[in-house]
Parts: sequence; structure tokens; C-alpha cells
Amino acid sequence: MPLTDSHAHLADERILPIVDDVVARAAGAGVTTIVSVATGPDDWDADLALAERFAGVYATCGIHPHTATSASDDAFARIRERLAHPRVVAVGETGLDYHYDFSPRDVQRDSFARHLEISRETGKPIIVHAREADEDLRALLREAGRGTVGVLHSFSSTLPLLEDALAMGWYASFSGMVTFKKYEGADFVRMVPVDRVMVETDTPYLAPVPHRGKTNEPAFVAHVAARCAELRGEDPDEFAARTTENARRFYGMGTGRNP
Repeated sequence: MPLTDSHAHLADERILPIVDDVVARAAGAGVTTIVSVATGPDDWDADLALAERFAGVYATCGIHPHTATSASDDAFARIRERLAHPRVVAVGETGLDYHYDFSPRDVQRDSFARHLEISRETGKPIIVHAREADEDLRALLREAGRGTVGVLHSFSSTLPLLEDALAMGWYASFSGMVTFKKYEGADFVRMVPVDRVMVETDTPYLAPVPHRGKTNEPAFVAHVAARCAELRGEDPDEFAARTTENARRFYGMGTGRNP
């Protein structure tokens, strides 16, 4: 069945020099669509160029919490401009990360709130990174998240955050972590409604078993989908098809919104 990698970083320095081979291997593995997710101004041009070059690649535009100090008024103006491009399908990656604290927490919160505002105003979905910041993230969703549709990507957070997001009609996406021997989130994989679950690689990070320890790439998303289907007790082909349809609906890919 055709698969969609709903979250990869093709502009990463480990992937960009070999991106032709990476996209070709993905196609050979049945991955027909890849969403190349931006992390900050330094990769916006590369992500958009890839989306314009490859028919099956789409781009996003946003600022990761690690680089939230780059979230200036000018940067947000540029994000709004980029979101008008038909190959730019989402706001983000944004969110909160209190594990590394590469950006001050108040700066992260302000950046995330502004991304939510842009998502609400433009109607573009939002991609959210959450790590060890669930209470603040939940509060911001309650305050500023109304009127948005988002995805908790590579979900590995807490039940209350997932419950809040699902109650808002949001999606959740799962990565190669589901294949790890010590993975403890099986109940989370099972509780996401069948029409709001997606799969991803988070390339070049989190390579799934049997590729763990290697540089991840979109071709490996089949392992993520197969393991999620197993955990949910669903037919693998049906689950793959469903996650592809969910990603296309969420991002508006292949529609009048984003051809």
C-alpha cells in the first residue's frame, strides 16, 4: 500500500547532500509522499526548493523550540508569506522543549503562541513538538489553540496532553520509537481514533528497528506503520492506507488547497 511519511527533515545536513537517493529509496519502498518539516529560517529555502523539485514532497514553515530565539517579527512575517505557497502545507515545527532548553522557556512559549495564532488565521494545520513541557503546552492550547487543527508529532508525552489534543480534534503521529524494545506507549497508539493517526520517521532521527542506530530516512516508515498496526490489532495494509489518507486530509495534499 502507498505510504506517507508525515514528518521528515530532508533539509538536514545529513540528508540534503544525498536527497535524490533518499527520495528514490522512499519511492522504491512505496512511500509516495513526504512532508519535509522546517525547523527554522536556515532551512526554509531548502525545504521549499525540495517541494518544488519533487512531486511527492511538500514543505512546512515554522520555528522549532530549539531555535525560538530566531522568532522575530520579521521571521513571522516571512512565515505568513511562505504559507501562501501551494507546496507549503503546515505551520511548524513549533512547540515546547524543556528537556534541552536551547531557547529560554518564555521565548519558547511566546513563539508557540504566535505560531498558533498564524495557524488559526491562515487555516493551515500546525505541527507540535512536545518534550517535558506538557503542562505549559496544555495551557497554551487552552488559551490560544482554539480554532486550530494540529498534530502532536512523534508522540511520547503524557496521557493528559494526548486527551486534550484529541478532544480538540487534533491528530497524533508516531515514529520509530514504537519499534523499540522498551517502548511504553502502546496504549497511546491504540487510543488515537483511526481517522486521526499518522506515521512518520522524523528523519534523520529515531531510525526504527531493524535500522536502529543508522541515519533514518523516509523509506523506513513502513516499519513504523507495521508496528503501529500490530499494536492496534489492525490489518497492516488497511492501516497504511488509512494513515496515508489521514495525512493527505490533515495537510490538504493533492487537493485544491495544496495541489
